[in-house]
Amino acid sequence: MKIAVLKERAGNEARVAATPETVKKLGALGAQVFIEQGAGETASIPDSAYVEAGAEIGSAAKTVADADIVMGVQAPDLALLKGAKPGAWVAATFNPFGQRQRVDDYAKAGLEALAMEFMPRITRAQSMDVLSSQSNLAGYKAVLAAADQYGRAFPMMMTAAGTVSAARVFVMGVGVAGLQAIATAKRLGAQVSATDVRPETAEQIASLGGKAVFAEGLTASGEGGYAAELTGEQKAAQAELVSSHIAKQDIVITTALIPGRAAPRLVSDAQIATMKPGSVIFDLAVAQGGNVEGSVADKVVEKHGVHIMGYSNTPSHLAADASALFSRNLFNFLNAFWDTETGRPVLDEEIGDAIRLTQGGKVVNPRLAG
Repeated sequence: MKIAVLKERAGNEARVAATPETVKKLGALGAQVFIEQGAGETASIPDSAYVEAGAEIGSAAKTVADADIVMGVQAPDLALLKGAKPGAWVAATFNPFGQRQRVDDYAKAGLEALAMEFMPRITRAQSMDVLSSQSNLAGYKAVLAAADQYGRAFPMMMTAAGTVSAARVFVMGVGVAGLQAIATAKRLGAQVSATDVRPETAEQIASLGGKAVFAEGLTASGEGGYAAELTGEQKAAQAELVSSHIAKQDIVITTALIPGRAAPRLVSDAQIATMKPGSVIFDLAVAQGGNVEGSVADKVVEKHGVHIMGYSNTPSHLAADASALFSRNLFNFLNAFWDTETGRPVLDEEIGDAIRLTQGGKVVNPRLAG
């Protein structure tokens, strides 16, 4: 069983799909791991560390040649996969809704595409959930980046020269990223409030020391713990709530995403105009269309004296830790289904059917039907 890991080539991508830790673990299962030369450099992993862990280092062509499984952070271009075995697995994130043509191309090439972002949110798959592991780091990084841009202190400080008030931080969307943003802002000493369209998150907000801010009667809980899309009436109620609260905030972190759809618009230009000059908004959803009107990926935009920012790939800004977590997710996935008799993983229906995009020359995932 040959497992290949290529150097990531997508823009703004510094992560890698395997670390020396997971190379050792895969080797213990009986797999041979091949790593493309320089694949880990941007995540602070030298080739020598992979060699010491038991991997073989080589060119992209040598790495992929006769590979049974190719692991990636982002799905590699098909041109890089020439030489892999027919029907080889490619386990990576695919952005299937935004990059449907790539899925179709993988099917035509006879590869079995496994979209790690489609991992079901069930108890036994938690250790394989790349979205959660990466969102956790993204929420943390968003607060640090916003704090740096803000240019003022987060905690209340009492000095002989007077008192510095604590920063007010408002987190919009209380998923994994939002919860970590709340926790990080609290650790930095800010006054934190948060909102979501799922009322069951109020207890989670409170447990982290934040204040829950909810529109009365608003609920839009979707499948898998995600928020569902709001109706027009619900959007109006949420907008009214935000307008009355956002003007008092120093930092706003937006995190709302809906699978398969553009990110919902949470903050309008008119609402930005009510905020104090020098305030900061970090839009964690900017790569999916943005929660904030006027946000631009990887740029700080100033509107009405407010700084609006967001990264196209936030976890990549913590490449070493993000790679460590992502690679463990991949190992946990393969390990959970490893069949010792055949020396390879064998997927079950529940998880296999959920994440498999292509098989036997066809697109087979029901979420991509039509």
